[in-house]
Amino acid sequence: MTDQATLTDEDRALKAKHKTMWALGDYPAVAAEIIPDLGPVLVEACGITAGDTVIDVAAGSGNAAIPAALAGADVIASDLVPDLLDAGRAVAAQRGATLRWEEADAEALPFGDGQADHVISCVGVMFAPHHQPAADELVRICRPGGTIGLIAWTPDGFIGELFATMKPFAPPPPAGVQPPPLWGSEDHVRELLGDRVTNVRAERRTVAVPGFTERGDFRRYFSARYGPTIAVYSSLADDPERTAALDEALDDLAARHGEGSRTMQWEYLLLTATRV
Repeated sequence: MTDQATLTDEDRALKAKHKTMWALGDYPAVAAEIIPDLGPVLVEACGITAGDTVIDVAAGSGNAAIPAALAGADVIASDLVPDLLDAGRAVAAQRGATLRWEEADAEALPFGDGQADHVISCVGVMFAPHHQPAADELVRICRPGGTIGLIAWTPDGFIGELFATMKPFAPPPPAGVQPPPLWGSEDHVRELLGDRVTNVRAERRTVAVPGFTERGDFRRYFSARYGPTIAVYSSLADDPERTAALDEALDDLAARHGEGSRTMQWEYLLLTATRV
């Protein structure tokens, strides 16, 4: 576990930047409107049932935590961003779900060793800047015999390509920060978890995303609601030529992945493992 007191000034600044970025726009709308099915998929894959203890790491507004609670589990939803937790509380109240919400850094979780039967993350922990410390925390808080369940966007799926497309337009990340879509590589996750888990099951799947029927629809939606995309555009605020180039690059990307058809198919990795 990373001791928050030992964080460097650079680490604190990076985490503050991440907290600000994910509060931009309206990520709860993205989770609810674009990927509402992913949380229930993860809950089912992990076999979460009534009476189980669950910790959702980087839970956002509860895309997986709320379905787990509705299944009868005792759930803690943790996230670095208070605004996302507040949104999740509101959604949980509307859906009649009871769970605990706690602000927490995925790389230094305030939970006990072996505290949960299931440790889950739905396109969440993949955005922790340092992959190994985050993976170490997932393992630490899962009890022996418990399940670690993850959904992450793959590097060569649509969202993985989105980050690759935005990278040349964005300020360079600090040293040691790894690309989020690496969590969508089975080999990478197996290396992170190591011999501390067994019974690893990994499957590439796609989620059908409707609604982007005209060229530019995806770009307009994500540039208004998705924190990482908003942050890149903000960094180009004084450069209209590069802004226009990013517009074109995102429109071309979306077109290659089916924008203009009835649905787009976004690939993700579903991985579950048993804690040794």
